[in-house]
Amino acid sequence: MTEEEARAWLEAQFDVSRETWARLERYVAILLSAMDEQNLIAESTRPHVWARHIVDSAQLIGHAVKAGEGEWIDLGSGAGLPGIVVACLSDRPMLMVESRRKRIDFLNDVIAELGLTHARIFGGRVETVPATQAAVISARAYAPLPKLLASALHLSDKKTLWVLPKGRNAQNELEALRPAWQGVFHVEPSVTDAESAIIVAQSVLPAGKRKHRP
Repeated sequence: MTEEEARAWLEAQFDVSRETWARLERYVAILLSAMDEQNLIAESTRPHVWARHIVDSAQLIGHAVKAGEGEWIDLGSGAGLPGIVVACLSDRPMLMVESRRKRIDFLNDVIAELGLTHARIFGGRVETVPATQAAVISARAYAPLPKLLASALHLSDKKTLWVLPKGRNAQNELEALRPAWQGVFHVEPSVTDAESAIIVAQSVLPAGKRKHRP
């Protein structure tokens, strides 16, 4: 996907308003500028930021359309991918979880500058986020699947949609997970990379556990 194709895809999928385009453009500018101070994205992806990062994040919204009301929790948000992008394109409350101080400061600055009043940051480890029932949980380059699910299980219930881009090893990770975890899992193709995939899951529980907490 070229940068021109990435912008065209966003326009077609979201009917992006002038205000939202301005927010996305500003976010990209902030992201690239901050690269001089911290390694927010791989340097090799700088020329392809719209395809590799903005669209790659935005596509997750399409897999969460059936989610119920409630918060979207993004684990290990880092540079705000997908959290900031989703918050720009959606009104759903967004909680980004990040433990690194520089990343927390960066995300708070972006939220303030873009006026994303429905987004907030939890500064700390995923395991320490107060228990809740998220409508959607996402994570991009956060942790291997078993660790990811274990660390965030207390943030979910049986209705929570897990939307997890896992690159080219998605199917292998999912097969390795099955003996220890149960739920409804399926793999969706990525629009930005024909060889990459997104794991979408619901009713996720450790194997043998009958139901979520009340």
